[in-house]
Amino acid sequence: MKSFSRHISLALLLGTLAIAAPAQAQEFRAGFVNTDRIFREANTAKAAQAKLEQEFSRREKELLDMGNTLKTASEKFEREAPTMAESQRTTRQRQLVDQDREFQRKRREFQEDLTARKNEELSQVLERANKVVKQVAEAEKYDVILQEAVYINPKHDITDKVIKALNAAAGVK
Repeated sequence: MKSFSRHISLALLLGTLAIAAPAQAQEFRAGFVNTDRIFREANTAKAAQAKLEQEFSRREKELLDMGNTLKTASEKFEREAPTMAESQRTTRQRQLVDQDREFQRKRREFQEDLTARKNEELSQVLERANKVVKQVAEAEKYDVILQEAVYINPKHDITDKVIKALNAAAGVK
């Protein structure tokens, strides 16, 4: 509902601006930026992704190894359980449950840490991108730049310009 009212407000604003623009005898220029493409294609976004992969690759490998070890131990238990004494079977079953609980906890912590870091990195990329969008908009005299829309005519899409400017700015630093 909030999104719907935001779209209605935006449509009213654009309609008012479009009506008012001819009265002021100046051209109204609107542009669109696809932030998903920026996150996929801009060098700063690719660098952030590589940084995250490097930062979390060791923990991810540890989790994979732990999961494989747990799977192997569980399969071994399933094979050997019929021939075990009841007390031994119960003990091994408890150990497997404890190992699984520890594995699930570590996996959850990993996901939470990865999500938090990803959000940090992407917010930095978005902050830089928004600065570049503003620079492009001012340089090319756009009145409004949209980041979300149901439909945009491709001639109004300035994403390529923003990605090029963002990559150029990242190369300078």
